Order: sequence, then C-alpha cells, then structure tokens
Amino acid sequence: MSASLPLSPPPGALLADIGGTNARFALAAADASHPDVIASSIRIYPVKDFPSLADAARHYLEEMHASPDRAVLAVAGPVKDARAHITNHPWTICAERMGEALGLAEVALVNDFTAQAMAVSVLEPAQTLAMGGAPWLGWQDEGDRTYAIIGAGTGLGVGGLLRREGRFHPLQTEGGHASFAPGTDEEIDVLRFLSRQHARVSNERLLSGSGLVNIHRALAHIHGHPTLALEPRDITARAQQGDALCLRAIDMFCAVFGAVAGDLVLTLGAWDGVFLTGGLVPRLAPWLEASPFRQRFEHKGRLSEQMRQVPAMAITHPQPGLLGAAAMSTGRCAHP
Repeated sequence: MSASLPLSPPPGALLADIGGTNARFALAAADASHPDVIASSIRIYPVKDFPSLADAARHYLEEMHASPDRAVLAVAGPVKDARAHITNHPWTICAERMGEALGLAEVALVNDFTAQAMAVSVLEPAQTLAMGGAPWLGWQDEGDRTYAIIGAGTGLGVGGLLRREGRFHPLQTEGGHASFAPGTDEEIDVLRFLSRQHARVSNERLLSGSGLVNIHRALAHIHGHPTLALEPRDITARAQQGDALCLRAIDMFCAVFGAVAGDLVLTLGAWDGVFLTGGLVPRLAPWLEASPFRQRFEHKGRLSEQMRQVPAMAITHPQPGLLGAAAMSTGRCAHP
C-alpha cells in the first residue's frame, strides 16, 4: 500500500474533493498528457448523509459501476502521515484504510488546497475572470512561476503553487486561520463584536459561508438593526433585492477578501498572480468586480505600485478541486 506521489498515470482514477459540506467525486480522463475530469462522472453528495468517506466513496463507485485501482483524495483539513481530519466535519480519513476498504492499490491523500493549487497548472485564461490589474496570460512559457490560491467556502482555504525547472510544487497551508487584521473603523467594530464570541478571530471567521453570516450579524448589531437568522444564500438573495444591510455585508466581505488575498501575495512572493476559488466566489461574482476587492488588494503602502501589476483571477471552472486531483493523478507534481 502506498500513499505517496507521484502516482503512475491511471485510466479512470477515482477523484474526490471533500469539504465540510459536500463530497465531490469523479473519474479522471485517461489522457495523462492533458489531465481532465470526465464531466459525466461528477457526483456531489452532502457529507452528512454518510458515516465516513469510505461509505460515500463506495456509494459513488457502485452508482458509477466503476472499479478504479487508485485514487487522489483531496480533503479540507491538514494531512499528516497519510491521515487527515476534516476541519469542519467529524470525518477522520486514513489513506491505507481507504485503500483496503475500496480495493485500491494506491491512495494519495492531500489537502484540498493542494488540489486547488494543482488545478492552476492546467487552467486556461478562458477558465478565469480577471479582478482588475494586469491580465493573466496563462502558461505561455516554461519559466519559473509563483502563484497564491485562496478560496472561501465552508471554510477559508489558502495555498500556493510553484513551478520550478518544469515541475509543479503545490504548497499546503492552513493560512485561513491566520489572524484577522481590520483595515477600517467599521472592521475594527466588527472585530470587537466577534471577539466577544471567540477567543481569537481568524480570517476564516469572516471569509467563509459562516463568515458572511458573522459579518451580517455584526453590522446589524453595530448599526442597530434586528439580528436575523440568515444563511449565506439568504444574504445574497436579499442583496439581489436591494437589501442595504446585506449589500453592506457583501461589500465588507469582498473588501476583506481583497486585503487578505493581497497579504497572501506579499507573504508568498506570488508576484505572478493570485487565484480565487471556493463555493462563495461564483455566488458573489455579481458584486466582486465592482466591490472594494481590488482597492484593498493593492493598498499595501510602499508596495502598492507593485501590487497593481499582480493579476487576481477568479477561477470559473466548475470543479477546480477535482481538476487538480486529476492533474495529481498523472504525476504532474512533485511530492506536496
């Protein structure tokens, strides 16, 4: 049993992208020279419907009548010694036990943002949407590159992708749990409000589905509005109808998202660009481009002029996590 990378190029490898809310499965296309996902094989299940990842994967393989002999499993949580625990869900995963349960010869267990990062290695400019700044021209040469990846969904994922001497090196991080640094008086008030509920306020407390709800609740308290029990989809729906408080919450979310994405560029030296992903990005797309995202992204003091040249791209591919897992199944990356 092996849980190491790179994997040998497999026909129809099992792919999984497991978050705190949904488990996404697919089969990899057989062409190792151009990694992709078999679109008709994609299935999405609520994680709450299954006691374990093995049960969910077994259900998927039975539904697809598929018998792959290897897998790449991307999970939303830290991975150590081929074991992982989902940060926002009680599943605990062991690569060796997954292999035994499903009859797989090879299982690669990786952080979900390792897979999100590897998706960038096979993206084309047409699968992205520019958020101001310099355009991203894609992989036009063989030079070294450094990219940052940040994504808001059930949680906040952060990663990176290096290309050095033709090899891709995804960076696994837990940067979503870095401390929130407010940039305006109103954000300071939001931090004060959240600090009364949490011993420590991380970026994830604002930049996630529950984070959008936290921002809305904080703003309601600060400005004397009734506190409503809303879901993220309720906030975006009300914003579409012109609700001023929901629009303000989304505006702040986008501003903080831009500030944190810009900080990530500085931290990683990702001057070649940052990619935005996660379930909230397409949902917030109608507001993101017109929001303070880019202004806060570039507002970095003495480095503001350099930041203006950095591309910020929203990934529009419908399943970047699965796409990245497909890329990893072909051995495109060095050991993460």
